[in-house]
Amino acid sequence: MKKILLISLVFVLAACGVAPVQQVQPTAVIATVLVPVNQPTEVPPTAQVIVVTATSEPATPVPPPAQVIVVTATNAPVANVTSGGSITLDDILGRGVFSNMTMSGDTLTLRCTPREITFTAKANLPEIVDALLYYRIVDNPVGLYPSEWQNGGKMTGDGNGNFTIVFGGDDVNENLRLDKAWLDIQFIGLNKGGAAVDRTEKIEKLITYLKDCP
Repeated sequence: MKKILLISLVFVLAACGVAPVQQVQPTAVIATVLVPVNQPTEVPPTAQVIVVTATSEPATPVPPPAQVIVVTATNAPVANVTSGGSITLDDILGRGVFSNMTMSGDTLTLRCTPREITFTAKANLPEIVDALLYYRIVDNPVGLYPSEWQNGGKMTGDGNGNFTIVFGGDDVNENLRLDKAWLDIQFIGLNKGGAAVDRTEKIEKLITYLKDCP
């Protein structure tokens, strides 16, 4: 029914000279939507973390430990040669019993020269009125076979505590004479009764004993 009325209206308008009104179609609006595209983002490389420890530092040279030298009584000089040629022994060897100990040389021979050594010592203890020289022979250079200590003779005193003795190469016991040896000595202080008061250290390896010439 609606279609018939519409067609009839068209014919009426056409007959009246009125151009039919064209129905305006809506214009489609195309909206351009810009959708942001996520561009690939360069991922920075992982930062390299360098951990510096004490071992990464340049090695510092470590100085060697300081050398410590301990000087004891045995490190001290035990003999000094005086201008007159005699040898002065260190008072440390006297142990407070004797001091001013000297010897005229450090070599003693049986058949050559020098054939004797003069020893001197001063008593430090008032009860010492006499003194003895004791000696022993020690093989040289090994030094493993010392003899027993021998009485080398009574020293001559001056009444003021000073004692002297001359000891010769032939004073060494004939059973102890070696081609080469050390002559070790010791001074012993005696009281009025002839008993030993005290003695020095063993004065070792300072005197060379020889049968023949050096």
